[in-house]
Amino acid sequence: METVPGSGARKAALKMLDAVLRRGETMEQAGGAANGLPNFADRALARAIAGEVLRWLVDLDALIDSATAKPLPEDAKARMVLRMMLAQWLRLDTPPHAVVATALPLLAGGPKRLAHGVFATLTRGEARLPHIPTLPPEVAARWGERAEPIAAGIGQPPPLDLTLRSDGTADVPEGESLALLHRRLPRGTAVENLPGFEKGAWWVQDLAASLPARLLGQGAGRRALDLCAAPGGKTLQLASAGWQVTALDNSSRRLERLRQNLARTGLSADIVEADAMGWEPDGLFDAILLDAPCTATGTCRRNPDVIHRIGPRQIEAMAVLQGQLLERAANWIAPGGTLVYATCSLEREEGEDIASACDLTADPLSAEELPAGIVPKPEGWVRTDPGILAEHGGMDGFFIARWRG
Repeated sequence: METVPGSGARKAALKMLDAVLRRGETMEQAGGAANGLPNFADRALARAIAGEVLRWLVDLDALIDSATAKPLPEDAKARMVLRMMLAQWLRLDTPPHAVVATALPLLAGGPKRLAHGVFATLTRGEARLPHIPTLPPEVAARWGERAEPIAAGIGQPPPLDLTLRSDGTADVPEGESLALLHRRLPRGTAVENLPGFEKGAWWVQDLAASLPARLLGQGAGRRALDLCAAPGGKTLQLASAGWQVTALDNSSRRLERLRQNLARTGLSADIVEADAMGWEPDGLFDAILLDAPCTATGTCRRNPDVIHRIGPRQIEAMAVLQGQLLERAANWIAPGGTLVYATCSLEREEGEDIASACDLTADPLSAEELPAGIVPKPEGWVRTDPGILAEHGGMDGFFIARWRG
């Protein structure tokens, strides 16, 4: 039993941050630290604290360093706790006395006085964070001229996007529509309580993530292959648009989520658990959607851990795999068929460089096929990022290209 109310959530947040920053785990993996908390509010608080620390890590460290005569070691527990204290005060509007009461017990047997003193100095000085988060220099260099607008998009957790079934189901939530069959709702919405959830009238899917399947159009009973399909948002889109879908993935756990999503929506697909690098189809497909495994840096709004976990080594490894998958997929397209390649990455090596090396016949994307405000590149590719549609809440980062068989 926790001795100070709320301390359990702080302990879980500390474990999550340690898992991400010291062991390189994803936020999804690290989130298990919060699963044992007794109620939803505590679990949500733990994830919120960890998320805000990761969004604003560079700026939080700058504040800490401004209030210490000698910089704390990067991996010092006191620095991590101070990051959490400042994130709660400056980002989650937690009163300073509550921050102190719940954070200092995390330093039992450690430098409580130091942490208290640094926090008190910063609160007395009315410390503030900048308007937008500061990216690590190496990340800003990779993202180039788009780094600042992307950083602005990272500053807030994203809104909730829903993709609607294409069969005219009317029982859907009210919200902003930025594209056909799309609704955007404020963040924090309880998904299970929304109209149409039980009836399978929609599914959660970021607007950018919905674009690749949209660009394949209506299926009219033709065959489509969704490679690396789980957890299934794009499979649902294709099935809803009338495609006869084969959904392939090598993760049994993620495929179980796909089965659950199909059951809830009443849509159907042939599910294949296999490694795409070894699998062979029994025929050609009229459409292939390859949403390839990637570094997922485009999801930095919802997964700010990618800002700190991903570097050249991971990007290079993913780019090799993506090139191999695209080469295999190109062999499975029927004459006149369509292949769409996509990654939820902001890295050129996983997008533009892969598309440039493909020798299929390009099928350039047009502005008319895309939501207002999204403009194709001169090559006919699409690159989205969190700074696009900023006035509407932004979107994830994706690269999308299309070819004809």
